[in-house]
Amino acid sequence: MATSSTELEIVKQLFNTLSDDDKKSFLKSIKNKEKPEKKITFTKEIKECPYCKSTHFKKNGTRNNGKQSFFCLDCKKSFVASNNTILYGVKKDLSVWKKYIHCMIEKYSLRKTAEICGISLPTAFVWRHKILDALQEMQNKVKLNGIVEADETFLPISYKGHHKDFNFPRLAKKRGTSATLRGLSKEQVCISCAINHNGLSISKVSNLGKPKLVNLLNVLANKIAKNSIFVTDSFRAYLKVASDLDLNHIRIPRNKYTCGSFNIQTINNYHSKLKAMIVYNFKGVSTKYLNNYLVYHNFVNFAKENRKDKERILLKHILNNNCISKNINIANRLAVPLLVA
Repeated sequence: MATSSTELEIVKQLFNTLSDDDKKSFLKSIKNKEKPEKKITFTKEIKECPYCKSTHFKKNGTRNNGKQSFFCLDCKKSFVASNNTILYGVKKDLSVWKKYIHCMIEKYSLRKTAEICGISLPTAFVWRHKILDALQEMQNKVKLNGIVEADETFLPISYKGHHKDFNFPRLAKKRGTSATLRGLSKEQVCISCAINHNGLSISKVSNLGKPKLVNLLNVLANKIAKNSIFVTDSFRAYLKVASDLDLNHIRIPRNKYTCGSFNIQTINNYHSKLKAMIVYNFKGVSTKYLNNYLVYHNFVNFAKENRKDKERILLKHILNNNCISKNINIANRLAVPLLVA
């Protein structure tokens, strides 16, 4: 008892030496440790059978893992709430997914993420792209308005990764070396982008080399509200884009940085952060997965919510929305995912 009293007295003396701010931080940290971690549950509302879309179903007991089972009265099939979500058939607890999403928002490498979450490296890779596929669904609902800046950026084609039964169209080369052909050749992947000043953005791999009107429209059509202020550089194809989409077009003259109070510095900064993430955080990414890293960039780097809110939004999205991404489909994607009209 005497030892405990002595230790308590030492703690009190050390506590009194702290500043007021440090005292508050110390008490807050103790309070947070005392709170039990809230258990995450799968809360998706079941509205229809995932197989036949019938609304005639009933509860059908629970499965061995404790999940509620349902039985469709029309197609006679059983299903659970996680059917047609990226969590279907996954044995890991939802707390592991929450931890994984935290690692994604912090832009940790796959190896570091796998170590933190206690999963294998291949599982960490597949989970990343399943979540990013779910984010693609979120981006498809984005519509830009207000002041919208648009521009394209370019990255060399990359065949990074393990390949089986794949014939390289060129000799392998070390990451970071320049393309064989100069300028905007077919060795350069064009990424068409548009952003507004409210933290919303869209971007897609549109074509190889210099874009044409149809390539830009494939990305921008139905994504910008009518009568928005459309700010671009002097590339002529944007004139027709603005006309087709009923936008108020502001063109930045060649070799100039502004046009009155308008500029395209926000989207230039967007491009810089995108390339920094790809080069420094992920050490280059394969072109076949580039669209997923574009939506990663849109959500993690450009959206204005804080990190905690982003974790909450992303977890809620994957828990409550359908997204089917099978492992085999992730591995067998096209080497260059070009948009078609």
